[in-house]
Amino acid sequence: MKTFSSSLLLICLFARVTAAAVNVSSPANNSSVSSPVHYVASATTSCSTGVSAMGVYTAPSVLAYKVNGASLNAYLTMSPGTYNTVVQEWDNCGGSTKTPITITVTGSVGIPQSKHIWIITEENRSYESVIGNATMPYFNSLANKFGLATQYYSNQHSSLPALMWLVAGQSVTTNNYTTSCFNVDNVIRHLLLKGFTWKAYEEDLPYSGFTGLSWLNYVRRHNPLIDFTDVCSPSQHLNSVPFSQLAKDISNQATPNYAYITPNLQHDAAIGTLGQADTWLSQQVPKILALPEFQSTGDGILFLVWDEGNVSGDNRCGATVNTGCGGRVATLVIGPKVRRGFKSQMLYHHQNLLRTVCDALRFSSCPGAGSSATSMADFF
Repeated sequence: MKTFSSSLLLICLFARVTAAAVNVSSPANNSSVSSPVHYVASATTSCSTGVSAMGVYTAPSVLAYKVNGASLNAYLTMSPGTYNTVVQEWDNCGGSTKTPITITVTGSVGIPQSKHIWIITEENRSYESVIGNATMPYFNSLANKFGLATQYYSNQHSSLPALMWLVAGQSVTTNNYTTSCFNVDNVIRHLLLKGFTWKAYEEDLPYSGFTGLSWLNYVRRHNPLIDFTDVCSPSQHLNSVPFSQLAKDISNQATPNYAYITPNLQHDAAIGTLGQADTWLSQQVPKILALPEFQSTGDGILFLVWDEGNVSGDNRCGATVNTGCGGRVATLVIGPKVRRGFKSQMLYHHQNLLRTVCDALRFSSCPGAGSSATSMADFF
């Protein structure tokens, strides 16, 4: 009888053990790969309540990535070298299963060289307000076709300071109504050093070189490039031009190396609707994508970025940091060398976009926080 009880106990203990498996489809074990390394895996378990999470260890006790659910799809930036990585699942019954994957990272994919950078800025809408929104079919079609940064967060709220991060790698000023010229390192300074051309195409700007605070639905605080000493000089300030000039420059094959586009307040969603913004984009972006640099062998890169998230309530800096920044925004990377249908899960801020611009244009250095930021190399 005692023996029977012990056997029954053992049977009960073994019955609680769950069977699980982690299937890794990328990267292959004992393979050589480039950074960022693409991890794709799925997990199964006999636990009745399923898989809780999956993650990637790049070294013992170094959990480089973790996601809820039974599937994993991530790009991890890794320095050259050999890694004994582990892909692991955790189930809801308290168990876990690992699959070891040894890889040799040979180098980085890097940012392709470009002489045609385009930036379009939109205003004051969070990621969740835009992605999947039926009133923005064109924006979402671009997000599905090209590259979408799913973990991109604005550095701070307030229009001009937030936009300054895109061109100077720092806020520069807290005054949205400044008419000053700041002697601060910025992207125009580096463009001029390389002999590159630039223009800021501003919708509703009354004339080239206008320095007033507003005109119709144009506001100076959405045009950060004119607030630097490099641009205030007589030889450069006329490069801030009415948006209508873009059609002429396209027709004359005279578009610059660096184009910064600001829709007016109705069309950038600052005071207009998301539907109005989407309609404007659907009318204007195809004209840019028809240019030679955006054809299959071209080098064009277009960034479509929001300055900040919802002003009221979205202060996120990251997926687990809810205060201190400007919120989660939907940033698109578009071009012939961009991975099609790619969804980046890397944490990015405006200085990462700036660094990507610096690397694409092959600047020897990058302004402000762009100097230490990582580029958005996983998009290429």
